[in-house]
Amino acid sequence: MNFQDLHELLRLELLRRIELGSLTGTGLARQAGFRQAHISNFLNRKRALSLDGLDRVLAAQNLTVDQIMPLELCAASSPPPTDLIEEVPVVSPSTAMDEAQVRPGAVIETIHVSASRLQEYRARPSLKCAHWQRFLAVRADAQQTVAMDPMIAAGTIVVLDRHYNSLAPYRAHQRTLYAVRCGAGLVLRFVEFDDGRLILRPLSLAFPVQLLALESHEAPADYIVGRVCLVISEL
Repeated sequence: MNFQDLHELLRLELLRRIELGSLTGTGLARQAGFRQAHISNFLNRKRALSLDGLDRVLAAQNLTVDQIMPLELCAASSPPPTDLIEEVPVVSPSTAMDEAQVRPGAVIETIHVSASRLQEYRARPSLKCAHWQRFLAVRADAQQTVAMDPMIAAGTIVVLDRHYNSLAPYRAHQRTLYAVRCGAGLVLRFVEFDDGRLILRPLSLAFPVQLLALESHEAPADYIVGRVCLVISEL
């Protein structure tokens, strides 16, 4: 993690807050004591902030560095015997993409996951998904399996966190895997954003990289259904 990475994480968090309606570029400039054009250039990747400027923006938004930093990898541990279990519905890709609350008739099956484990996941929701049912799962289809081999095997159940629609990396030095709306389908890919396009990268080198061009009124969060937070190969 370097100074440039920190700039990008802060920029993504500020853009998320602007999308949610809790912040405006003009308001941020006023709070931090900058000209509006200076903040606009920062948000649009046209210029960087000085170390002092970074501190001023963090203070203006009551943010600390650890709040925007990705989570570090930590050793997995088994839940205590008294841990509560949460039922997560397994649904079709179309339900995962389009239904804010999963209808009983849309549930294919349910899986049981540690409730405390789900509660520990950090959320960074978009405005659209902030009130959607957070956790659900889908079974990876053949095309997703080919693209993400060997990370995702045939028949794997993938649990999605639909309250993480940000491109800010979830963990340091580790790519974040997302479920992404691609046409009428749902794909599982590593995602980057550059020059108005989402870059969907597979794990398998034999599978092509896909590009999704965004319209001027669209944001990456309009296509990111959620973060893949858990992969279950066997039940």
